[in-house]
Amino acid sequence: MNKVLDRINSPKDLKSLSLPELKQLANEIRKEIIQTVAKTGGHLAPNLGTVELTIALHYVFDTPRDKIIWDVGHQCYCHKILTGRRNSFHTLRQFRGISGFPNPKESPYDVFGTGHASTSISAALGISTAEYLKNDNGKVIAVIGDGAMTGGMAFEALNQAGELERDLIVVLNDNKMSISPNVGALSSFLSRKLTGRTFRRFKKEIERFLSSLPGGENIIHIVKKSEDSIKTLFTPGMLFLALRFDYLGPVDGHRLEALIKTFKHAREMSGPILIHVLTVKGKGYKPAEQDPTSFHGIGKFKIVPEAPYKVNHKIDDKRPTYTEIFAKTLVDLAKSDKRIVGITAAMPEGTGLFLFKKDFPDRFFDVGIAEQHAVTFAAGLATQGLKPVVAIYSTFLQRAYDQIIHDVCLQDLPVVFAIDRGGIVGGDGPTHHGLFDLSYLRIIPNMIVMSPKDENELRHMLKTAIEYQGPIALRYPRGKGFGVNLDETLKKIPIGEAELITPGEDLAILAIGHMVYPALDAVRMLQREGIYPTLVNARFVKPIDKSLLLKLSRNCKCIVTIEENVITGGFGTAVMEALQELNIQIPVKRLGLPDIFVEHGPQSTLREMYGLHVEGIYTFIKETCLS
Repeated sequence: MNKVLDRINSPKDLKSLSLPELKQLANEIRKEIIQTVAKTGGHLAPNLGTVELTIALHYVFDTPRDKIIWDVGHQCYCHKILTGRRNSFHTLRQFRGISGFPNPKESPYDVFGTGHASTSISAALGISTAEYLKNDNGKVIAVIGDGAMTGGMAFEALNQAGELERDLIVVLNDNKMSISPNVGALSSFLSRKLTGRTFRRFKKEIERFLSSLPGGENIIHIVKKSEDSIKTLFTPGMLFLALRFDYLGPVDGHRLEALIKTFKHAREMSGPILIHVLTVKGKGYKPAEQDPTSFHGIGKFKIVPEAPYKVNHKIDDKRPTYTEIFAKTLVDLAKSDKRIVGITAAMPEGTGLFLFKKDFPDRFFDVGIAEQHAVTFAAGLATQGLKPVVAIYSTFLQRAYDQIIHDVCLQDLPVVFAIDRGGIVGGDGPTHHGLFDLSYLRIIPNMIVMSPKDENELRHMLKTAIEYQGPIALRYPRGKGFGVNLDETLKKIPIGEAELITPGEDLAILAIGHMVYPALDAVRMLQREGIYPTLVNARFVKPIDKSLLLKLSRNCKCIVTIEENVITGGFGTAVMEALQELNIQIPVKRLGLPDIFVEHGPQSTLREMYGLHVEGIYTFIKETCLS
């Protein structure tokens, strides 16, 4: 059978296809996505769940004149295939390949760059308003998942959209999932659908009752005409009607004929419209349907009908990840400290807190995709003597910056921020790299910022954070630890105290976090050449160990700082400021990330590209301090 997909070079090619051909196309695209992600890794389950939805949108609407904005954007693979990027789809998330998220630099069909949740409706409303002001009558469509609808920003946008009454179509992709199963009252409300068996039973009972009344046949006729209104009353429609949106649905998100009919109807309407679409995450690949959480974002895998076989790590690599060490240590600490509570924003698996949930379900809180709320919720807990540990990826914690400042640090509350994915993260790229946290956290009064050199030090730092009576952040990278031995007994690290790794002369190297071991290897290379630098594991970005700086200044002619963070305002800057306060005049050379958004690619490739590996550190020291 000839592939329909071979005939598709742009969305315009969809217009001439018959319904059977569109269905065949959906099957072919699913196969293409599965085969590609098996080789590259990526977001599999979200994309398999939105194939028919994407095809129907491009079939009905005139893209890119009509504009589609994807929330989060991890479900845009079918969109990319349909919009002229099939030939480069094999480079998905690869270094110098196409992004796994919408990227306006890639294509005019990628209207708005995304990567974080709950932004699509705000962006779409802005675009729609701009088109109104320019007298352009193109349609604007925001596609948002029910998981992203747990973010307050989505409702802020819905609220304004209802007031402005602009032409705006919001497609609510309801699969009861974000990454993990959704939580909260909103999720329960969206799931309360009188469709299928439940609605049929309800309808029959009403008909039976009415038929027993005088004139019941006429009443039944009127009620049947009002069936859509009854359905809306008992489904989430009434929520969106209250926000002044016309509500269409629920619609089966895998029936192309139903989607096309609904989208055509919406295209002819005006004002704000919400289309409620029901989909299955992982649709078409049984392992992904059965375990959508594991297949949300997955590494390379072998395509089998059973469970996935991951091949992104060596089989014999038994080193634990930093995330695993954090989670297990937190569980151990919580066994003897009932004050400890764990908080995550829709990522219990990603942060490792699902382990905490197993042992302490009453002390675990998943607040949904609502980082701002997570932080202020933690602040409230802290005022009552509890010890909240907020585990959030570095890039997502940025979304709660005001709450960190205003609700935690201003009140000097003992909240622990466990910041996962600090530094370069890999294939997810610039929206997910955690390259700014050392800079944005250290400038906040009352905040302590630390980062461990290895997984063993991570354990001691977590104990230190739990026992500290104020705001404190613990930042660690994505991926495996170094395989060091773990101390049986945990100990507190004195706040602000650095660790001297190797004593030396003339040159001092101050490294933070994951960069300490590569710096140590670079020092060994220099030692073989008769150069003996001092190496310091800084441990703390704030406060800086000023007493150690004073000691180093007595026989030090140059200081090198090394960090996997942007140089601007980061660890190196903190060292320079401390030296200035001490009135010490020593040249400081900073190695870190430049003032750019770093592209996607393997962690090792990107670290090498920016000199954050052993040879890069060695070369930087030779060229800046020893030349």
